[in-house]
Amino acid sequence: MNLLRYVIVGFIFGIILTKAEAVSWYRIYEMFQFQSIHMYGIITVAIITGLIGIQWFKRKQIKDIEGNPIYIQDKEKGNVRYWIGGILFGLGWAMVGACPGPIFILLGAGFLSVGLILIGAIFGTFLYGLLKDKLPH
Repeated sequence: MNLLRYVIVGFIFGIILTKAEAVSWYRIYEMFQFQSIHMYGIITVAIITGLIGIQWFKRKQIKDIEGNPIYIQDKEKGNVRYWIGGILFGLGWAMVGACPGPIFILLGAGFLSVGLILIGAIFGTFLYGLLKDKLPH
C-alpha cells in the first residue's frame, strides 16, 4: 500500500510537469537561449520549495516513514567537483533537452525516442561508477 502512494504522487507530479510545460523541449531550448523566463520561474519555485522543506525538516525534527529522525548533512564548501558536475549536467540537459526526471515523464507520455536518452543517461551513470575513484572528489 505504501508503494501505491509513491506511484500516485509520481503520476500527479508527472501530470503537473507536463501541464506546466516543464518537459517541453521547446521550453528548455528557450531557457538555454535566454528567450523566456518560463523555466527559470519553475526552477526558482523548486528551489524555494526545497529551501522551505529542508528548514522545516531541520527545525521540526521530522521523522521518516519508519519513525527515525531525518538528518540532513551539510554539504562541503564549494569545490571543483560541483562545478564540473554542474557543467556536465547542464551541457547534457542543453544537448538532449531533458534532465533525468522528465525522461521518464516523456516516456510515459509516449515519446519513445526518449528511450535513447535514457540509455545514454544510464550509460553515463555506469561510466561514472567505473571512473569515480580516478576523478577529483
